[in-house]
Amino acid sequence: MNDRCSSSVLSAGAAGAPVAPAPAGAPPAAAPAAPVRRDRDAAPLLLVPALALLALPLVGSPATWLTLTAAGLAMGLIVFVIASGLTLVFGLMDVLNFGHGVFIALGAFVATSVLGLMGDWTGAADLGRNLAAVFCAMLVAMAVAGAVGLAFERFIVRPVYGQHLKQILITMGGMIIGEELIKVVWGPQQIPLPLPGALRGSLSLDGFGPLSGASVEKYRLAAVAVGLLVFALLAWTLARTKVGLLIRAGVQDREMVEALGYRIRRLFVGVFVAGSALAGLGGVMWGLYQQSVVPQMGAQVNVLIFIVIIIGGLGSTGGALIGALLVGLTANYAGFLAPKAALFSNIALMAAVLLWRPQGLYPVAQR
Repeated sequence: MNDRCSSSVLSAGAAGAPVAPAPAGAPPAAAPAAPVRRDRDAAPLLLVPALALLALPLVGSPATWLTLTAAGLAMGLIVFVIASGLTLVFGLMDVLNFGHGVFIALGAFVATSVLGLMGDWTGAADLGRNLAAVFCAMLVAMAVAGAVGLAFERFIVRPVYGQHLKQILITMGGMIIGEELIKVVWGPQQIPLPLPGALRGSLSLDGFGPLSGASVEKYRLAAVAVGLLVFALLAWTLARTKVGLLIRAGVQDREMVEALGYRIRRLFVGVFVAGSALAGLGGVMWGLYQQSVVPQMGAQVNVLIFIVIIIGGLGSTGGALIGALLVGLTANYAGFLAPKAALFSNIALMAAVLLWRPQGLYPVAQR
């Protein structure tokens, strides 16, 4: 009899039901409500094509619309690469890193030095050598930004874990110091960052009916490829690997994961380094996009980054991708249709999304 009772209690505990028996005559407990799976909601996925289709009659010319759309998607994916690092840091570590911009600027300035040393490769008309030079610049920029991110986490962020207000203040101070150090090394002046020879120019679509006359810059196509690759790697790492599983489990229940013998602090430091490296990669892409770099470029891009992660839902990688694409398309359409309103277009976009979903498109947690 005792064995049967024990097995019943264990079964109830395994199923997640209360172990203690209910009082006699008490009504049966209501079943817990099923959690809302916002990550499977397909409605936000329709926003990008809906925005593009809405802009078509406003732009008028299909060829011009295609050019603007391609430029907006490329810009959005570059912004996503930059924002993905901050999304990781906030979503998995709950750290408001307002100093994220210093890693963007650092990556861009490192790229100017690397590509300057590889002038024979960037000046050649060979696409393979051009891509190899850009790839080397990206690797070095990611390594330098990741190393600086390691020191940034250790001496600036770690003392203020769990204190959001102090995080904002101290990381902004860290960004100011970082910008001044960049000026010491590279100078305060704007430095050109020209595209390699084979990535200059554009591809024209001739003979495609109403789309004839549309043009897509070669570099924007490369930026789209890099952005999609970064998103695929992030999604696969977080969803399909043991490291991603441990990180997500550590966010939900750090004590339990540490009790199993895993060192969550080291994992979180690795996340911060990876986020800094992604910011360095994004800085290279943004510098090539603008074809020039300045020490304040990180602070300038920070505004777009925070708009993206607020729209997407704080900490959501998929939401950040959709938010970045919406920001890129809105900036290009507004710049063509109403140049004077282009500066406020992304703020209006963020306000519209938050009126629809106050927590963003795909919030990962209640914060």
